[in-house]
Amino acid sequence: MSSFQGKNILITGASSGIGEALAREFSEQGANLVLMARRKEKLETIRSEIQTLNPQIKITLAVADVSQDESFRTALLEAIQEVGTLDVVVANAGFGVSGEVLKLSLEDYRRQFETNLMGVLRTIHGTAESLKKSRGRLAIVGSVNGYVSLPGISAYAMSKFAVRALCDALYHELKPFGVSVTHIAPGFVVSEIRKVNNRGELKTGARDPIPLWLQMKSAIAAQKIAKAIYRRKKERIVTGHGWWIVRLYRFLPGVVCFLIGIFKIKARAEPKG
Repeated sequence: MSSFQGKNILITGASSGIGEALAREFSEQGANLVLMARRKEKLETIRSEIQTLNPQIKITLAVADVSQDESFRTALLEAIQEVGTLDVVVANAGFGVSGEVLKLSLEDYRRQFETNLMGVLRTIHGTAESLKKSRGRLAIVGSVNGYVSLPGISAYAMSKFAVRALCDALYHELKPFGVSVTHIAPGFVVSEIRKVNNRGELKTGARDPIPLWLQMKSAIAAQKIAKAIYRRKKERIVTGHGWWIVRLYRFLPGVVCFLIGIFKIKARAEPKG
């Protein structure tokens, strides 16, 4: 039996990576989709491909930037009016600002938080009432870097630490309404995020600094995430290496700090333009 048969599911950041993979996974389980992202052409391509395989699936496109109040609010309201009550919301939109602290501007940090944290809050505020009506499921995509920060990604890690704190509070606040909150913490998953510059722009032809053998395929990650959402898990750490890193940091933080220092581990320490 399909887990999400006939459910209405909103996914932000649905034009690539985990968001796109989740759209395909949920469609295979019979869900109707609201796909939100900035790139209209990419969303239209994904919709066409999904409906070719699953013509019975209803897919609504909501072209908007989660960092922009007005465009986001308008697109979301129109989508909800079209599909009705939402059963699942996945706040997935995000990108990574990189660079050493003293080489980044305050504007770089504002831009990072405007998408990765405020974008999540906009999504929550815009969909909470609908989820309460359906006693639905909310999933928020954070990162393993929401537990462990590295030199060169302070802005990104700060935003994901904040997302994790938000999930912890929201889990208890929405529980009385029958709404589950699942914090998703991926490690390295195949996506475009490492090919996006500090302004959130995809650099065509950019090289992914993480070797492919260390990355989990997005389709596999989507299956694990969908299962966690269906089971209303409080948290799901995705990828084996991510699980071990988080465990090690929880119980032996000094060892992690030592290893980062001794091996001079950095994560794209230079700004990406």
